[in-house]
Formats: sequence, C-alpha cells, structure tokens
Amino acid sequence: MQPCSLIVADPNTLMLQALAELFERDRRFTLVATSKTAEGFLETCLRVPVDIGIVEWTVPQLGAERLLGILRDRPDAPRIIVYAASNDVEVPRRAMAAGAAGFCNRDLPQDQLLDMAATVAKGRMVFPYVDVRSLKRDPRETLTEREKAMLAALARGRTNTELAADLGISINTVKFHLRNLYEKLGLRNRSQAIAFFYSNEA
Repeated sequence: MQPCSLIVADPNTLMLQALAELFERDRRFTLVATSKTAEGFLETCLRVPVDIGIVEWTVPQLGAERLLGILRDRPDAPRIIVYAASNDVEVPRRAMAAGAAGFCNRDLPQDQLLDMAATVAKGRMVFPYVDVRSLKRDPRETLTEREKAMLAALARGRTNTELAADLGISINTVKFHLRNLYEKLGLRNRSQAIAFFYSNEA
C-alpha cells in the first residue's frame, strides 16, 4: 500500500518531536511536516496535499476548532484527528461538529493512535461516545427560564429598568443575566438578541 502522508501540529516542542518520531517509524505513514501553530499547519496543507493531520486541540493561534472550520469546505483538505489532554466531554463533541474525522485523549497508547490514524486514512471516523443529537442543538435550549423570558421581553422593547421592575431584581442583576444570555447565544448586544429572537420564532 502507498504510505499515508501526514502533518502533525502541537505547540509543545517535545510532544511534536515524539509524535514525529512515532509516525516516522511506522511504514504506513510518510511524515510531510510538523508545525507548532495552526497557521503553519494550514500553510503546509495549502501548499502540499496530505492525507491526514494530527492536531492538538489548543494549537495556537487559531486553535483546532477554527482550523477545522477553515479546511472543512476544501475538497483537498486532510482528514484531521484532534487530540487533547482535557477530559471535557464537550471537546470531542465540538471537534466532531467542526469537521474532525477522529478524536483521542493525549494519554492514548501510541499503538492505538497509529491504528486510529490508519483507520481514518481509510475514510472512517473514530470518536469516543458522542451524543450526535447534541451536534445541532438549538442554543435556546441552554437558556434558563428567566433568560428565555428576558429574551422575549427584549424583543418587546423592554429596557433594563423595565426588566428590573418586571422581574423584581436590580439593574445589575438584569445586566448579569443579559451577559449570560448573550454569551450562550453567541451575541454581542441587545440589537443582535432581538434579531435572533425574531429570526428563530416559529
């Protein structure tokens, strides 16, 4: 079989070197390049077509999630395996949603990582258990009942003072809830919140 071409990206020099040596020893792979940044990884992908990318989740400056988003629509993009030291169950979910072909914890034995890369190279996906129903979850489901009420009130044109009076809370508490609401929905201000409300009404 033709060896699978591969790029590795990790901000840690020692980890990068260890991964490079690991894949160079395996005849199933040809290591094309290594990078300490997402930008370096992206530049290599655009210059030299490769089959597989092994990318650490927090690789600077873009991070793996943003890198995946940039590469996702390119027909010649490598299939990417993301790895992380975190045990946060949201990381593999986010990696899958962003377009990764595989995810593993950094503590995975070396042989398993090699086998995972070979599996991904064959067109398969390899993830720990991820509830795929959550991948397209409506962000409104993350809101508390109070935040949902505040969003609807914003759409009716209620001011912070009026919200405080309606809910029997201080203006500072209103601002606190609004900040949380904006963050959960990926919004920046009241105008965007109102636009979001009306664009998502059934």
